[in-house]
Amino acid sequence: MYQYDQYDQTIVDERVAQYSDQVRRRLSGELSEEEFRPLRLQNGLYYQRHAYMHRIAIPYGNLRSDQLRMLGTIAREHDRGYGHFSTRSNIQYNWIKLEETPEILRKLASVQMHGIQTSGNCIRNITADQFAGVAPDEIVDPRPWAEILRQWSTFHPEFAWLPRKFKIAVSGTKEDRAAVQIHDLGVYLDRNEKGEIVASILAGGGLGRTPIVGAIIRRDLPWQHLLTYCEAVLRVYNRYGRRDNMYKARIKILVKALSPAKFAEQVEEEWQHLKDGPSTLTQEEVDRVSQYFVPPAYEKIADTDTSYEKHLLENRAFARWVERNVRPHRVPGYSSVTLSLKPRNIAPGDATDAQMEAVADWADEYSFGQIRVSHEQNLILADVKKRDLFALWEKAKAQGFATANIGLLTDIIACPGGDFCSLANAKSIPIALAIQERFDNLDFVYDLGDLSVNISGCMNSCGHHHVGNIGILGVDKDGSEWYQVSLGGEQGNGARLGRVIGPSFSAEEMPDVIQKVVDTFVELRIEGERFIDTYDRLGIAPFKERVYASRQPAHA
Repeated sequence: MYQYDQYDQTIVDERVAQYSDQVRRRLSGELSEEEFRPLRLQNGLYYQRHAYMHRIAIPYGNLRSDQLRMLGTIAREHDRGYGHFSTRSNIQYNWIKLEETPEILRKLASVQMHGIQTSGNCIRNITADQFAGVAPDEIVDPRPWAEILRQWSTFHPEFAWLPRKFKIAVSGTKEDRAAVQIHDLGVYLDRNEKGEIVASILAGGGLGRTPIVGAIIRRDLPWQHLLTYCEAVLRVYNRYGRRDNMYKARIKILVKALSPAKFAEQVEEEWQHLKDGPSTLTQEEVDRVSQYFVPPAYEKIADTDTSYEKHLLENRAFARWVERNVRPHRVPGYSSVTLSLKPRNIAPGDATDAQMEAVADWADEYSFGQIRVSHEQNLILADVKKRDLFALWEKAKAQGFATANIGLLTDIIACPGGDFCSLANAKSIPIALAIQERFDNLDFVYDLGDLSVNISGCMNSCGHHHVGNIGILGVDKDGSEWYQVSLGGEQGNGARLGRVIGPSFSAEEMPDVIQKVVDTFVELRIEGERFIDTYDRLGIAPFKERVYASRQPAHA
């Protein structure tokens, strides 16, 4: 993975020194909160419902073991012993003291990490497929290109004050696991008939108050022009994006207002001023970055060791974990392991300091010292030998990281919600925990098959509820917390938005509501159907009828 050069380290160290002085001046009263607010946000520091929240960037979800250990150290020494991995592949600390934030950033800088551009109206942390470089369906490794975009966008002077925040995702696989279509700007990498790398550029995706699936505005873009074309997209947005209304300031509103075709025309026109200019990529530059993403020293593993197959046959729990949490690898004898951060009675995405340190140890022992973070809020060891899977599983069980629920109903994606976020209308975590408790029979959940549940505490959709097979949105009803349910959303290649089934529900009703949706699916599914297949075949009507059959809602 990428290593800072002296230029990178100097930038981050200087930012720490600058921020330390800003905090000193705020604590002494030289800076008012109004003056300090934009300065702290530039370093990922928010003030939320109870305390400061510090958001730390994890570029395209890649971590070294020493970095994860440092995140665990910060959780123990500066928070309440845990951190929250978000749907942006970042980590957030929810109980931070302002006076300790410079020391947090110093510690992060010592392992090549920071909180820069994790907030504000700028280009945010760039995300990619959590199985990049190892997935059998990969056409182009997206990590070098995501890193090039990261270096280009960090402190880019033209895009430091955009109309609103701007999110980019990159994928180079047949299956989109990076949710590219719901980003402000998406990049699908491919190869043309000559084997040359090309990109399809999407614009105008995003969730929130106006959820929209992005549209392709350029196909078969030669790799040399990736930066210049992205710059043209951002220039058009920066020039014409609305600044009079923050709720209509995202690029998706501009693309929708113009139409994707008209927006693409304006980008092409702008691109003519940038094409073949200084930002045109060269093979030398791509090689400079790509050297950090060469495959590790994989062993050539013989087929003589049968211990893995023996464990599969003799241990049902292990076999089930392998089926749900272990994915194929492009190198024979290796697998990729997803460690579930969704055990029962734990907020989705949370990990303790001890757990982070344990995963760092496992990474060193089993996966070349590297860890990935997925936007589904789980951790991944991408390069584990099959013969080591049983030993890893036993260690993961001891740390509560071996729940065999990846892609299942209890692998819930959720934002922190009203327990922490000052923007939230309702709590997310108690709803997630209540659903997990209701569906605590893993055999039953396993038999349901793939079924995604996404929960957001407000319309900002940090839990991506719009693209959950079952989406849950917290809403405010006369000062009370209620929940709106949608069905039929999906992420990936066929990304689409769910449909609201009807009036909202109280928190106490939610486990029963989800139970009725699931019961309807179980009764009406054809053998082998996923939830989304049954929904597509029957539509929303039978689910809606069952949910509201014995209820007279007081709230619309």
